[in-house]
Amino acid sequence: MSAPVIAVDGPSGSGKGTLCQHLAQHLGWALLDSGALYRLVGLAGVKHGIPLNDEAPLSDLARTLDVRFEPGEAGEPTAVILEGEDVSDEVRSESSGALASRVAVLPGVREALLGRQKAFAVSPGLVADGRDMGTVVFTGAPLKIFLIASAEERAERRYKQLINKGESVSLAALLEDIRARDKRDSEREVAPLKPADDAVIVDSSGLGIDEVFGRVLALVHERGLI
Repeated sequence: MSAPVIAVDGPSGSGKGTLCQHLAQHLGWALLDSGALYRLVGLAGVKHGIPLNDEAPLSDLARTLDVRFEPGEAGEPTAVILEGEDVSDEVRSESSGALASRVAVLPGVREALLGRQKAFAVSPGLVADGRDMGTVVFTGAPLKIFLIASAEERAERRYKQLINKGESVSLAALLEDIRARDKRDSEREVAPLKPADDAVIVDSSGLGIDEVFGRVLALVHERGLI
């Protein structure tokens, strides 16, 4: 790797995105939201009328995807631009997450995106958010975190987020979707969701982001990364 990487993996809703944003901002490092890449492949596939189980054209799409990430103002999320269109809200929706989980099981898509993800590792360092950052993409990362939380807590967090956005959602349906996604991600043949052998497992259940951030930052110092 051309720069040190902190690989943060874990299931949907465990708090990886918020943690990684905090880490990248605090350290002044680059940030990779690998899940966004898979969501974008799913969105683009639907946009172009490609069935989400048709591996060859989806892999070609992943390889040539016209996407860029534009940093937002202080406190604002990164803007995601797909084929010239701002899809920042759409890419973070529940439906996009479901699309990502479907295309992520395709080996061709994963292979097409692998090189793109590795290219994010630039000086002074990278915080990589995903599901296989430590097990597949950045196996030599000096710090690997596997962030977990109970399915019930993750569903509750997502429910509050969506309600605050004015969306009408069912907590029971969210919980069912999270459990189904966990099963699909952990049982897929290619790069299943699991902690790397040398990953530090951090349980965020019942913890605020400041507590989780503090625990991980302490590990960053212990590993001599800053």
